[in-house]
Amino acid sequence: MKRTRNFCIIAHIDHGKSTLADRLLETTGALDEREMREQALDTMDLERERGITIKAAVARLSYAAKDGHEYELNLIDTPGHVDFTYEVSRSLAACEGALLLVDAAQGIQAQTVSNATLALEQGLKIVPVVNKIDLPSARIDLVLEEIEDLLGTPAEEILHISAKNGVGIEDALEAVVQRIPSPSGDLNAPLKALVIDSHYDTYRGVVMCVRVMDGSLRSKMPIRLMAAGDERDSAEVGVFAPRMTPVDELKAGSVGYITANIKDIRQTRIGDTITDAANPTAQPCPGYRDMQPFVFCGLYPSDSSDFSALREALNKLRLNESSFTYEAETSDALGFGFRCGFLGPLHMDIVRERLEREYNLTLITTAPNVRYQVLTNSGDVLEIENPSDMPGLGELASIEEPRASVQLSVPAEYIGAAMELCESRRGTYRSLEYVTPTRAVIHYELPLSEMVVNFFDKLKSSTRGYGSMSYELIGYRESDLVKLDILLNGKPLDALSLIIHREKAGERGRALAEKLQAVIPRQFFDVSIQAAIGRRVVARKTVKAIRKNVTAKCYGGDITRKRKLLERQKEGRKRMKAVGSVEVPQEAFTAALAIDE
Repeated sequence: MKRTRNFCIIAHIDHGKSTLADRLLETTGALDEREMREQALDTMDLERERGITIKAAVARLSYAAKDGHEYELNLIDTPGHVDFTYEVSRSLAACEGALLLVDAAQGIQAQTVSNATLALEQGLKIVPVVNKIDLPSARIDLVLEEIEDLLGTPAEEILHISAKNGVGIEDALEAVVQRIPSPSGDLNAPLKALVIDSHYDTYRGVVMCVRVMDGSLRSKMPIRLMAAGDERDSAEVGVFAPRMTPVDELKAGSVGYITANIKDIRQTRIGDTITDAANPTAQPCPGYRDMQPFVFCGLYPSDSSDFSALREALNKLRLNESSFTYEAETSDALGFGFRCGFLGPLHMDIVRERLEREYNLTLITTAPNVRYQVLTNSGDVLEIENPSDMPGLGELASIEEPRASVQLSVPAEYIGAAMELCESRRGTYRSLEYVTPTRAVIHYELPLSEMVVNFFDKLKSSTRGYGSMSYELIGYRESDLVKLDILLNGKPLDALSLIIHREKAGERGRALAEKLQAVIPRQFFDVSIQAAIGRRVVARKTVKAIRKNVTAKCYGGDITRKRKLLERQKEGRKRMKAVGSVEVPQEAFTAALAIDE
């Protein structure tokens, strides 16, 4: 254990975590030249396409230090985006230290501060590292001052590296060995191992990634999952090197994986404690606190017969992505589906795309919304996640919406653009401070509902990609909110209902009606599209009927014959409108997401 080090790499998005992980794998020989590729630990196609880390990845490295000893280094590469903070917090629980990476050109960003705070709260030793020192725009001295102000670390103890060019990688490895403490634990105590992640393998069943706190974990030994109360024999024990490699034993302080022929995915959960069934530990690991989802949407299979497949896919994905929630719901328009909760809009997008790619599903996604607190006239307080559950106007006393404290870190020349964006989203200005002469941090208070659609994308585009943000919920505030219904021929389309601020209801209603008018195919009768607040219609569009030429075969004769045919056609349209159903295509249900404000 004295020669074991468990550490993770934390940083703001795009500050070079995965590139540094590549260089560490290369320098320690964990992967040979033939196996080496960029973003080696990002194994999902989605991660490689988007250029971001979505899932934390573990790798065991062997490093011969300058003191002549061989060290076992367990590296965890973490995501940087604010929506995956839960993934970072779980990774930190398995470590004693962290390399905090800071871009030499961009300096300290919003998620740099957030991740550093998380690491300090868990008592980790932070080793600050300035990356990308080879960039022409690098401002190393200013960035060193920023890090000193944030952490109090003297400038001479801050590492200078270029992960892309391999500069300073040996110094980083030496710093891990010298500065990060070895894990604590009792080799002779009963087994106690924390489940930090898991995934489902078709052949092995559930594969659990574990950090052994006390004792040792061997293959073929009887184990107990303490929260689930399930006992069985372990089938395989191994390490991530970085590929899954079986070993005989995992001792206290190590990070690795275990399989136990678990096919029922409900028997495991992240944060559970594994112990020896014959000699159990007295006290389980504290586990992880459950994350509260902020953003909600409905996920429905485009083919209703795929509902069971979607349920099974959600069960399996929940093993590997424990920070989203789901429960079954029904929609008049879409049939059976699930109401899902996420940590942010990017998290929602990633989960939906993983379900479609990894489980071959075609899904319909309803408009995202947040959780509202509704006070009824009878004094009841309801928590509403689905607009369809909103009580009628006559029953409402007030509606409160969640608000977030937002920190925007932007270059000085883009302060105006960032503030304009916040003002357009009903933001309340709090403060502005310059962290350097060329960079400022703006504090705003924003309704969470205004942040779930395009806010981060708009911030990036208005600041040429240099803006960053972090946020935290600060509670609920009363607001003038209304439920906006979309009606087709007078019948509400519940999947497109929205809860929105009264000032924006008319504008959003017109945009939705225009979008639906463009995507709903023409019928043999007029289709009226209305956006309404209660009984008050705020926008209306009409999809004109297809007109069949019923007089085509009339050659000559009295005009009354043609009129009779046209009147009959008119009556037929009225009957069809009364009993006919409108064919609504899948694009209509993504219309709310596609509207660019």
